Amino acid sequence: MTTTLKFRKDDKVKAKVFILESIEQVEQLMLRAEETEHVKKNYDEDKEKTIVIDRYTESYYIFFIDGNETETKFMETCRRKGAAICKLLNANHYEDVLIQNFGDKRCVKMGTAEGMMLANYEFKKYKTDAKANTLKTIYFLEGTACNDCVEKLNITVEATLMARDLVNEPVNHLNAEALAEFISARVREVGGNAEVFNKKKIESLKMGGLLAVNKGSIDEPTFTILEWKPEKPVNEKPIVLVGKGIVFDTGGYNLKPSAAMDNMKDDMSGAATVSATIYAVAKAKLPVHVIALVPATDNRLDGNAHVTGDVITMYDGTTVEVLNTDAEGRLILADALAYAKKYEPMMVFDFATLTGTALHAIGPVATVVMENKADDVLQQLKDVGERVYERLVQFPMWEEYGELIKSDIADIKNVGGKYGGAITAGKFLEHFTDYPWIHFDIAGTAFLEKPGYYKPAGGTGIHVRLLMRFFRDMVK
Repeated sequence: MTTTLKFRKDDKVKAKVFILESIEQVEQLMLRAEETEHVKKNYDEDKEKTIVIDRYTESYYIFFIDGNETETKFMETCRRKGAAICKLLNANHYEDVLIQNFGDKRCVKMGTAEGMMLANYEFKKYKTDAKANTLKTIYFLEGTACNDCVEKLNITVEATLMARDLVNEPVNHLNAEALAEFISARVREVGGNAEVFNKKKIESLKMGGLLAVNKGSIDEPTFTILEWKPEKPVNEKPIVLVGKGIVFDTGGYNLKPSAAMDNMKDDMSGAATVSATIYAVAKAKLPVHVIALVPATDNRLDGNAHVTGDVITMYDGTTVEVLNTDAEGRLILADALAYAKKYEPMMVFDFATLTGTALHAIGPVATVVMENKADDVLQQLKDVGERVYERLVQFPMWEEYGELIKSDIADIKNVGGKYGGAITAGKFLEHFTDYPWIHFDIAGTAFLEKPGYYKPAGGTGIHVRLLMRFFRDMVK
């Protein structure tokens, strides 16, 4: 269920959230004397507490922000507070809540609402006796926030939850063909265009990477092209988003251990991110020309599956020696990155749960990024990442790493050895680009074993929020 943010004329709601910047502002709440005393008694200088006032017919949730902190810090505080309050609201079976602030930082309401909306997410589609969260609507008083900002937040959260749903779907309900059908339908619903290449078309294009990974599957691969092209876009050339769509990854004949395979339905998180983003861009009618490319298949074992030692020819003619069948994502991405050249793009971003090395290097708190010819844009994305708290950590792309993927019998090989695995994977992808390009290795951030604040266990929908803020900044 998507929680909706709306305006209302009055404050006749049983659950209210008040955001204060100082203890003096408590007088503006018009509380009873004993309630005011309760707030003052529980106020802490670190502003960490959420103070609850339970009346017979209504509840107040009060927290403080430090107005001297950076916007990044207090906005993240508000998201986390919103997530915590969301749990309390559901525990008390509230369906509606009103958020008000009593300082000059009106944006804190947006942050609090965003945290609630993201935290209220559930994936209980296959539970037969599931009890859903009760929270349905978050209200602001009319005139206390920008209408456009509210609309954009609703769209962005909806798209983030769409990405989460896609990642959480098991492969027996979402194979490559089902993924292509679903994302195409959603983008068309909001005025975008979609085209799906079937196996015969993929064979005619000689996309050797995608075909090789698909050889072990009884399900056919797909290559989906999604496009939003408004009449007067701010960019003369399109921005292309490429998303890895491995709907399940066994590792192939380099079989994963069972514990490492448990959550491999998440190996299409990149596809979920780019599909949900272009859906949101189209629904918001942003004047930005965006194309998303989604190569999709599962990676399974079969008698004719690709094996180590195989040499395959990619879409652009590059020959690749396969030395690890569990390094399959870069093979399907390489075909898509080479295909992106036909659009003469302004910029290409790819998103992939590509390497365990990225997770091991920096943990699940940030995404590894690498770039070529796109340093200025990457800095913009880093700045946006700080603001939405989807932070990016840049790894180098020095030429020495390229030496590690040279093959003795083909142009390149698909792994570079035991050192610098995230970077050599990036260098492999770089080979197929001739345009400004940024690679996002989301292996650590796309799927969480345990929930964290407003991010659930399971699919996180990572970077839909970042990309939407980036595109909105472009428009401005």
